[in-house]
Amino acid sequence: MEPITLHTERLLLRPFEERDEAALAAACDDPDIQRFVPVPEPYTLKDAEEFVRGVSANGWREDTMYNFGVFTRGAPGDGADKGGDGGADGDRAADGGGPGGELVGSMGLVRLSLRTAERQAELGFWTARGHRRKGYTAEAARAVADWAFSALGVERLEWLAQVENTGSRAVAQRLGFVEEGIARARIVHRGTRRDARVAALLPSDLGHPQPTPYLPSPPRG
Repeated sequence: MEPITLHTERLLLRPFEERDEAALAAACDDPDIQRFVPVPEPYTLKDAEEFVRGVSANGWREDTMYNFGVFTRGAPGDGADKGGDGGADGDRAADGGGPGGELVGSMGLVRLSLRTAERQAELGFWTARGHRRKGYTAEAARAVADWAFSALGVERLEWLAQVENTGSRAVAQRLGFVEEGIARARIVHRGTRRDARVAALLPSDLGHPQPTPYLPSPPRG
């Protein structure tokens, strides 16, 4: 897929570029991120270069992962502090998120299954220190979810995270993900299997059409 840009009122979501590598390395060299996210520990500039120029770029090219860097729109400290609707631009012009925009985090779709009847994807994300608890991650997640349902034809968007990852869970709950239980030993992190909460979001949960008819199981008596 040709990389695209998404935007909300406060944020710009675009594929990472080489100019972002130093900021990416600084953000990911954070114990709070490394505790739950499978990034190298420690995280160096070389790791950022390999991700930006290899992993992320190849994901778009090969349709295996669509990853966005999440940036503030406009110059740092411009005071924008309101949520907004998500949108997409086919070109990659920096819509208010030029060199002055700060790196807020990363947001992406992984484990893509878009060419089969399942039409599923998984939403993954992290937020940089200093930008947490501002609603940025949920705002970016809504834009990516809307794009996944409307442009990609995703019919089930999954989220999973270690049980102890309360921050990620709060974002999923705010977006409307419905938890489906705890999967034992679902995640392998730093050589140890860990339990994970699993949740899903359907197009109809956000007001999008549900292309394939859905027959939910009857409520238990």
